[in-house]
Amino acid sequence: MRLTKNFTQREFRSKCGTPMSKEVLDNVKELSCNLQVLRDFLGEPIKINSGYRSEAYNRSIGGVSRSQHILGKASDIRVKDLETKDLYLIIESLIKDGQMQEGGLGLYDSFVHYDVRGTRARWDYRKNK
Repeated sequence: MRLTKNFTQREFRSKCGTPMSKEVLDNVKELSCNLQVLRDFLGEPIKINSGYRSEAYNRSIGGVSRSQHILGKASDIRVKDLETKDLYLIIESLIKDGQMQEGGLGLYDSFVHYDVRGTRARWDYRKNK
């Protein structure tokens, strides 16, 4: 199912195959609309490394118990040929400009976490700072 011009539901599915509830799908739609703003700004594809996670799958990979991924509100993303720090700063700028929803923004060595929790949260878990 197409969620936006460039994102499909399949990209956000839990890796274990657990289907999304209606509530989770609604959250994924909201998330994908925000990511579409980023996609349009960049003019480049965004790779969704992780979107929705079932509770069981989230536990199996060591995810935190209150992860926004379980609610379908989070994504771990990367963009080819763009450093994660640069992607992080672009998202931060789009949030400040009111183009993307405020939420969680996490910086990692190989991806950026973005979620639509509705409140500000920031972290930097890079090993190679």
